[in-house]
Amino acid sequence: MTFVDLGHGLAHVFQPFDLLMLVTGLLVGMAVSIMPGLGLVMGVILALPFTYRMPIEPSIILLTAIYFSGTYAGCFTAILYRIPGEPMDVPMLWDGHAMAKRGAPAKALGWALVAALIGGLVSSAVMVAIAGPLSSVALSFDSPDYFAAVFFGLTTVVALAGRSLPNAIISLCVGLLVATVGIDSTYGTDRFTFGVPILEDGIQLVAILVGTYGLSEVLTRIGQGLRVSQPNDADRSVATEFPTLSELIAIRITIIRSTILGTLIGIVPGAGATITSFISYGIEKQYGRRRHLLGTGLPEGIVAPQIGATASVAGHMIPLLTLGLPGSGATAVILAAFLLHGVQPGPMLFQDPKSTLLVYTILSSMFVSVIGMCLLGFFWIRVVVKVLKIPQGILSAIVVMFCLVGAYANRNDLADVWMIVFFGILGYLFEKFAFPIAPLVLGAILGPIGEDSFVRSMIASGNDWLVFFKDPISAALMGASALALGYPLLREVLSRRQRQPLPASGGPR
Repeated sequence: MTFVDLGHGLAHVFQPFDLLMLVTGLLVGMAVSIMPGLGLVMGVILALPFTYRMPIEPSIILLTAIYFSGTYAGCFTAILYRIPGEPMDVPMLWDGHAMAKRGAPAKALGWALVAALIGGLVSSAVMVAIAGPLSSVALSFDSPDYFAAVFFGLTTVVALAGRSLPNAIISLCVGLLVATVGIDSTYGTDRFTFGVPILEDGIQLVAILVGTYGLSEVLTRIGQGLRVSQPNDADRSVATEFPTLSELIAIRITIIRSTILGTLIGIVPGAGATITSFISYGIEKQYGRRRHLLGTGLPEGIVAPQIGATASVAGHMIPLLTLGLPGSGATAVILAAFLLHGVQPGPMLFQDPKSTLLVYTILSSMFVSVIGMCLLGFFWIRVVVKVLKIPQGILSAIVVMFCLVGAYANRNDLADVWMIVFFGILGYLFEKFAFPIAPLVLGAILGPIGEDSFVRSMIASGNDWLVFFKDPISAALMGASALALGYPLLREVLSRRQRQPLPASGGPR
């Protein structure tokens, strides 16, 4: 990776249509991330159908820009109105809204903007530095190694489990089952098609993503009763005031610590921006110089979670581009966009001369997205917060329209619309009965990749199950997977033993 390569990618980003998609993505990400019940993943999903007829470069630029700006714009309503647009914005409002209540909302917004800028630029630079070497290591992967990597990605179900690990595992198994529908890529046999011709091509990822996330969210909100979430002071004067250089130097340890945490944790598949935001704030609460004053309106309480959340975006893109493994819900949708355009992310993406420009363009667009979202956030904040005044009924109707129209536009087949309705109802039932949706999506996306690697490994080794433990790379990944799955169970057992009452003392001695 050289500066000349990045220069070529940067020139591609500034082509008129690519730049238009980048700006559009930034605005869409800002709009959806401040609306409770929508969020950046919903924004990426709603934009996915519009990329069908685009070249792959503007498609990925659009989705990545939504992802970046979605991790930043939620700070507007969290600070001003104590309304977190995303779960990741919750830690920030503890100090951000407190600072605003003290009469310094502009200062709080300035801290958030600078934190997003620092976290985004530094983590993007780190990604550029390590993506190439990591892809070179991944080139040495054989089929067992690649299956072990996918299996490790599937173990992130532990991070996505929420309150119930069994429910998350059931959801993951449903996703893996959905991934088997269609014609087997190895033996060419029909599986679970039931004589329906459209199922021979498998269930489209678009139907799964848009249905389980988009349509199910609307059904859930209808079940809860639509209402207008409009703050009483929505017309408040909004401005941004930057911190001074001396103020930034005073919290330099927080900035460095949160940037490192955000980037490293973001590389771990399944550790999304929400987890990174809470961990960054928690570390500051434990080890910060003014940790005892957090929650009273300190800049550290704004900077730590904002840097962590924004830095995690570049971290999530590293396993996506180098290994083909999604690091979060949003990167799962971006992976689907790659696959819909016939491109498989992974180490070969960095070696194929035809796809190198795509890699450089994506990497360059991340730098431009970070700078662009901060500029737009500074100048357009007054307009963006007006989105809060849209009634939820109208907003839900718009979401349903985009879901159904986008489904039909994919293949001009009404069966895709019914498929989205089916997965919308399935997603609604999952939410109603506390089954997380993210593991289902994870299984549907990684299932085919893992199955192909597993079958090739079995054929090459003569059905020797030990093949996954003979190579150091695959053995290490399988060991990490066992640890990821076993540690929560061990922790639960130890926790139950600690809660058991001690036997009453007494009796003969």
